[in-house]
Amino acid sequence: MTRCDHRGGSSLADALAAELEALKTEGLYRARSSLESSQGPRVDVAGRRYVSFASNDYLGLAADPRLVEAAREAAGRYGIGAGASHLLYGHGCVHDELEQALAAFVGFPRALLFSTGYMANLGIVTALCGRDDEIFADRLNHASLNDAMVLSRARFRRYPHLDLDRLERDLARSRARRKLVITDAVFSMDGDLTPVPELVDVCERHGAFALLDDAHGFGVLGAHGAGILSHFNARSERVLYMGTLGKAAGVYGAFVAADSAVIDYLVNRARTYVYTTAIPPMLAAVLARSLEIIRSEDWRRRHLSELRRALTEGLGPDGARLLRSPTPIQPFVLGGVDQAMRAAKELEAEGFIVPAIRPPTVPRGSARLRISLSAGHRIADVARLATALRSVGQ
Repeated sequence: MTRCDHRGGSSLADALAAELEALKTEGLYRARSSLESSQGPRVDVAGRRYVSFASNDYLGLAADPRLVEAAREAAGRYGIGAGASHLLYGHGCVHDELEQALAAFVGFPRALLFSTGYMANLGIVTALCGRDDEIFADRLNHASLNDAMVLSRARFRRYPHLDLDRLERDLARSRARRKLVITDAVFSMDGDLTPVPELVDVCERHGAFALLDDAHGFGVLGAHGAGILSHFNARSERVLYMGTLGKAAGVYGAFVAADSAVIDYLVNRARTYVYTTAIPPMLAAVLARSLEIIRSEDWRRRHLSELRRALTEGLGPDGARLLRSPTPIQPFVLGGVDQAMRAAKELEAEGFIVPAIRPPTVPRGSARLRISLSAGHRIADVARLATALRSVGQ
């Protein structure tokens, strides 16, 4: 038995250091890099400028001058912090206006703001499900959905990725009070889509509800960027829609859109909403401006399509390594951790930032470079990247 060191708890530090060394040995250790510039298609890191394919700023709005100006104006009017939770006078008219605009944009009666997508998923799932309920989850779901599922204390089943036949069999066997299917709408590491119309049909046949996490589809897919439901022209009262506002929207936060009764229930029961400080009113005002840009500037989504085509054509035969996606997420699968890490380093030397994605984020044997396209990229940027990728793919 290891004796505790009461002087400073160094035994814990030693144990954690050993675990960190094991991560380094396996090539799974992670460390941060610090940007010295604003987020965008070109960033400065450690005194050098790179073309970045690492950001989820899909529409190139994170440093848009119009949003910067909106932030200045809103800071002068509302100040910086909300100062309290939404239920204790941290909620303002600017939050109301943004929620109404978001609900109308994605086609739901109501919407509710959360501070992050992670907090939204935790709040929604744990509020709606408990010990008498059952959750059904795609095996490749984001960590926030997985954590929410566990914290809810509901029974849960994970079905193979996009296997709706298996999902239907599991739902048919369930005798739970409430059945909730939780899934990414766009899977963040593969870029593939949940077939929403078929999923909705399965849920309706078995009395289940569905939570769609559209973190990577909102602003990118559908008419004017209205998301996955618009993309498939799908509607159902059984769907709860979660979108994030720190990716394509370029700012911060998240929201859930649903029936009015669902929103009222979450206001009262979603712990990550009730017990946290409200999103700054300044950011709510900036998000309202961002939403106007998303809705009106379809050229950004058209340009993303042109960039995807240029990448595929530029890769030639090496394009077979791409997991094709109708989104800006273009994974270039290499397989081994060492191979992916080496490729990322080689690209960095060529002036590109393309992150290597390793287990446990993706299954073992499928380590990859996650190429994230932005409307701020030029066709020439993607052509140069394709040339470099052909070399590292060897």
